[in-house]
Amino acid sequence: MQTHTLAAAAESAAAGNPILNIAVFGVFIVFTLYVVTRAGKTTKESADFYTGGASFSGTQNGLAIAGDYLSAASFLGIVGSIALFGYDGFLYSIGFFVAWLVALLLVAEPLRNVGRFTMADVLSFRLKQKPVRVAAAFGTLFVSLFYLIAQMAGAGSLVSVLLNLHSYSSQAICVAVVGIIMIIYVLVGGMKGTTYVQMIKAVLLITGVAIMAVLVFIKIRGGMGTLFDTAIATHGSSAHLAQKGYDPNAIMQPGLKYGGTTTKKLDFVSLGLSLVLGTAGLPHVLMRFYTVPTAKEARKSVTWAIVLIGSFYLLTLVLGYAAAALVGPDRILAAPGGANSAAPLLAFELGGSLFMALISAVAFATVLAVVAGLAITASASIAHDVYDAVLRDGKSTPEEQVRVSRITVVVLGIVSIILGILAMNQNVAFLVSLAFAIAASANLPTILYSLYWKRFNTTGAVASIYTGLISALLLIIFSPAVSGSPTAMFPDADWAIFPLTSPGIVSIPLGFLAGIIGTYLGKPDNFDELQSEMEVRSLTGVGVEAPVDH
Repeated sequence: MQTHTLAAAAESAAAGNPILNIAVFGVFIVFTLYVVTRAGKTTKESADFYTGGASFSGTQNGLAIAGDYLSAASFLGIVGSIALFGYDGFLYSIGFFVAWLVALLLVAEPLRNVGRFTMADVLSFRLKQKPVRVAAAFGTLFVSLFYLIAQMAGAGSLVSVLLNLHSYSSQAICVAVVGIIMIIYVLVGGMKGTTYVQMIKAVLLITGVAIMAVLVFIKIRGGMGTLFDTAIATHGSSAHLAQKGYDPNAIMQPGLKYGGTTTKKLDFVSLGLSLVLGTAGLPHVLMRFYTVPTAKEARKSVTWAIVLIGSFYLLTLVLGYAAAALVGPDRILAAPGGANSAAPLLAFELGGSLFMALISAVAFATVLAVVAGLAITASASIAHDVYDAVLRDGKSTPEEQVRVSRITVVVLGIVSIILGILAMNQNVAFLVSLAFAIAASANLPTILYSLYWKRFNTTGAVASIYTGLISALLLIIFSPAVSGSPTAMFPDADWAIFPLTSPGIVSIPLGFLAGIIGTYLGKPDNFDELQSEMEVRSLTGVGVEAPVDH
């Protein structure tokens, strides 16, 4: 009986008209490529390629930050998580949103005032350039790579649902195509092209999600209470519940995913730490602050970003429970991409094939915009921090830097395609949480110490970055996320010795501790003048921009 139910679910998971879906996709891709190409014509110097020539207003940048931050994980992953686990899935939304307060209060403005192109500009300002820049480049590279893997997996799931592709090889081809389009975006448009696409995509995504929320309440003919009751009823009659044996009311309570055992509870604490502290260490989000001309515009952009991001995450609660109520766990799990397919399947339930194609195209544009931003950040770090500052002693030309950046984009694109194919079965919100864990472990301690601790030195910075980075990576490799569980990257192998799926609870304290130990063991840098200059610049913005009339 159960097998029959799941087979029927698999048949009904095929949603929409594949030809219509691909046509709408095509229109979106052509339009965004046109925008990128137009913007790319004005990309002449390295400053244009990396930061768009710092020519964007606070409002434009706020839209772009929202566009950068609201990734496939936010839309596909969180909606899927809430649909399957209820309350525990919504914790991703809370974590991703609260994290913005940390970024805003502690790092946004001082970082923008001190830096120029990359995070390493800030970290190395009053420290020895070469070792810190190389370490920061590694931190940036691995955060960007894990984030890219999540987006690739999300895009693969999305296209597979739209075209109703169930085989592993066809889903893998989808991931590869997304990767190739991303490479083209960045090579052609640079930061200007990427920013314009992110702005357009942010407006479309938030509008699309708002329309979906309205349609949900029209469809169920009631408010949140009716929605929750329907979600509980759908879970109660599902084959998934019969298999797992949980109480359908559990989707309204904490603990369905992160409860029961002490290990799971610790995993939740670890995830929460990673999400809340990770944002302030995400290089592609921090880089956004360099695309505005003044600190005042930087503050304005964050205000806009918070309003947009907050609204979006509140709406994910509605969409997640709506997917649980109207689609149900059986159809979600039977569809290509599993949990990641909940949002497009809900769109199909609400507005049929055309609406599903439109929402999915917006989600696809979301993926492209985010991966393009990530690729630029990683490539800027390699070209600006490693090639120019370390290998060429700051003597390379802007043209050389842009060329190295473009080569990096191609290499990074290929690596992320391969790893994205391996991670296709993972929930994309979870994959992004791993990137957050690496950012919080490797980048955040060093950023905070550089900005706020006078005694901090090069030894402390290098120790902090490498300890946080290596510990996070090792714990991920030896966790159930990579092997030893049915949903792991390598489900048939088992070398998991670390019980938690998120490394943050161990690796973040190690990163902070290594910074303190390294500072006290290492020799002082004796860059007192630079330290004083950095302090003044971080607090006032003097030296980084032209005077403005207040």
